Amino acid sequence: MDWNQIQWQWKQLKGKAKTKWGKLTDDEIDVVEGRRDDLVGKIQQRYVIAKEQAEREVDDWMREF
Repeated sequence: MDWNQIQWQWKQLKGKAKTKWGKLTDDEIDVVEGRRDDLVGKIQQRYVIAKEQAEREVDDWMREF
């Protein structure tokens, strides 16, 4: 699955994102609306990690689908 497909199916996948990144609030997940860069930024802020690490986590999560 590529990121465009994730973006189209965000409403179905946001629960899985919430499970993966439990520190993100429901509002933060909703605001992302499937935008990869926004998700990376929220993960980076909430988990206080480098952007590159957040990007790797998002890429790994995406490969699960």
